Amino acid sequence: MPVDFYALGVTLILMHEMDAMRYREWRIFPLTSFLPDRVGMITFVLLHLPLFYYLFIPEIYTNESFHFGFSIFLIVQLGLHLLFLMHPKNEFKDGLSWGIIVLAALSGGGYLKVG
Repeated sequence: MPVDFYALGVTLILMHEMDAMRYREWRIFPLTSFLPDRVGMITFVLLHLPLFYYLFIPEIYTNESFHFGFSIFLIVQLGLHLLFLMHPKNEFKDGLSWGIIVLAALSGGGYLKVG
């Protein structure tokens, strides 16, 4: 059975966002880093509602344009994590976190290569 890189990317981004809660990712985002911790966490969670909702709309699963853009996003996300690697509040330091981030980018690349 061939790998469905889009489904793998969705799975990994959901795992990453679960992991991001553990490491308080909102503390390194420019738009949320200035917020008090509780407000930042609530904002971070609520901002993911439309993303997660959109990922599960049935029409999206066959929308090649969305898959293409999402795959690029997964690769850009790795770049952003590398860009913010030295941020003083960045707590993404363990192998599990980085494995999820890198695998998500690779699944994006896999989708772009295989289509």
